[in-house]
Amino acid sequence: MELSKQIKRYRMQRGLSQEDLAGKIYVSRQTVSNWETDKTYPDVQSLLLLSVLFDVTIDELIKGDMEAMKEAVEHDGKKLNALGLVMLAFALAAVVMVVGGISFWGWGIVPSTIIALLLYGVAMAAAMAAERLKKQHDLVTYRELLAFRKGQPVDRDCRSSRRAREHRPLKTALFMLIGASVGACLGYFGFMFFG
Repeated sequence: MELSKQIKRYRMQRGLSQEDLAGKIYVSRQTVSNWETDKTYPDVQSLLLLSVLFDVTIDELIKGDMEAMKEAVEHDGKKLNALGLVMLAFALAAVVMVVGGISFWGWGIVPSTIIALLLYGVAMAAAMAAERLKKQHDLVTYRELLAFRKGQPVDRDCRSSRRAREHRPLKTALFMLIGASVGACLGYFGFMFFG
């Protein structure tokens, strides 16, 4: 594709690193890398910012890649929708297996939990695939995710999007700590009541 070569060429002409370019157009360095290696395509908002930054028209920038970009974004949007449905279906099936297996079908706690954990594992694999897709397209907020799924331009310049991109490692560490605490509490109470 020409777009990846164009982005890299214009970036190099201006002496910008991928990190520098990412900061100027409000995306991650990984997103710029994905654009330059033809893994993903910029959304409309990013294309506009790139054209202004590089002082070229969008036509000069994309050189015929627009149809391929549109197809790729539509494909990824459909894939994200499908992964969401898989996550929901398997998570609900896991809950049904635990509750039904213990309460109604008389399977006992261990077999019901094993079946539920297997189903939950499939749901988590779909969630991880969706997260990778979100990271490739630099989707952080729910508003960005909805716009992407509908094929609309993603607005990364609004206040909530900029705030969501601040202190990412700290937020991730905090959520992991909270998740581990909740898991430990659930495990402890589960052992106390069922063990």
